[in-house]
Amino acid sequence: MNARWGWVLLFAGLLLACAARLSPLERLTQQYQRYPQYSIILNDMKEEGNFFKSYYHQYKIVYGAPFPEKPDSLAYFTEITDWFRVDRKTYEKYFNFLGMALITKTPDGRVIDVQFPPGYQYVGDPRYGTWRTDAHGNTFWEFYGKYMFLSQMFGMFTRPIYRSEWEDYRRYTRRGRPFFGRGNEYGTFGKVTQKTYRSFFERQQLKQQLKRQRFAEKVKQRIRRSRMSGWRSRSGGFGK
Repeated sequence: MNARWGWVLLFAGLLLACAARLSPLERLTQQYQRYPQYSIILNDMKEEGNFFKSYYHQYKIVYGAPFPEKPDSLAYFTEITDWFRVDRKTYEKYFNFLGMALITKTPDGRVIDVQFPPGYQYVGDPRYGTWRTDAHGNTFWEFYGKYMFLSQMFGMFTRPIYRSEWEDYRRYTRRGRPFFGRGNEYGTFGKVTQKTYRSFFERQQLKQQLKRQRFAEKVKQRIRRSRMSGWRSRSGGFGK
């Protein structure tokens, strides 16, 4: 092997080593960076084990890819990833953001890692819809007919997005702060999320039930041992 191939193999090895150190979220960001738009959404999470816990994330990816025959137009796709094992620090960092976009490449090409309800990056963009006013004078966002599917892909049908709320979203994200909705409806502790991501909360409830059952069993065992110990002390040996 000549020196040239030696350097090539060394460089390839370094790349593989660097890739191995990347988190799943970082790897997904690299994987989808070639697309003009994408959102990486925390679709589910779980922890397993009692004494030595393992932590897992599952992501939903919504991305736009150019049509081969129409490079200026995008086709949108949705993918659900397998479970990725993550470290405890990452799990705790994103625990509050179930159902929210973790990393987003916006229609203007910016990549932002501020968390917000999926799809909000299209609200207020005149290319995708317009503002309407209801009978009570409230201004809300309406997607154009050909982009209504975006609302469905991001799960935005639960209620209208009003302009005042959208302005809050812009103010929060510009300051680098997560936006959970004006009434904190989104994220792990939000009412909208609890209705949409039922499997996560069912697992949480089951885990709490098992925890209470184990605790109750431990209490019973302690009471039983205490009673046995008391019985033995009362039935001890006789003195002279």
